[in-house]
Amino acid sequence: MSLFFDHSRQERIGLPETVFCQGKPLAVIERLMREHCRPGASPLLFTRLAPEVFATLDPQVRALADYHALSRTAYTAVLPTVARGRVAVVSAGTSDGPVAHEAARTLDYLGIPNTLFEDNGVAGLWRIARNLDEINSHDAVIVAAGMDAALASVAGGLTPKPIIAVPTSVGYGVAEGGRTALFAMLASCAPGVCVQNIDNGYGAACAAARIIRLLNEK
Repeated sequence: MSLFFDHSRQERIGLPETVFCQGKPLAVIERLMREHCRPGASPLLFTRLAPEVFATLDPQVRALADYHALSRTAYTAVLPTVARGRVAVVSAGTSDGPVAHEAARTLDYLGIPNTLFEDNGVAGLWRIARNLDEINSHDAVIVAAGMDAALASVAGGLTPKPIIAVPTSVGYGVAEGGRTALFAMLASCAPGVCVQNIDNGYGAACAAARIIRLLNEK
């Protein structure tokens, strides 16, 4: 597996390699955690690491990682904090928490300051209105929403900051595991809203990181 680990990704694109744990053998996850906790090793992020899988890892290995059950993420350490730039992570409801927290944890790992604004669904417009000034003080905005995903369009009409929208697989029936949210975000009437794959909080954080990196290169 080490032969295929992308050690030079950060030098190429400014984003380090990440381990997607779903479906990976425990032995591989354990070995990578051990290797990247050694003195001088580069920090490493693990995504889609389910609580029941993490619980089966060797206790000594578990002690090496900072684990967050809701986001299903772990990291061995975090990267240095960037000099400039902050990201707002805005969720429609508590049910969107796993995706929103995955985005926030990825930003933490990448050394990017961020603020999580939960429960801003459009069924109560006063909630996002209450937070709008603080959201607009950030340099990029991630919006996580399921069901009809209307929050992406509403936010897109209220903030001039770059918006990365993430449809979540939350909702009944015709929500179809996030497909309705995905289509709604893609069809948004708010211009310039960028859309990630369903439940891909990690990808949204990486998109925001590319924007923040530009701020730090100026």
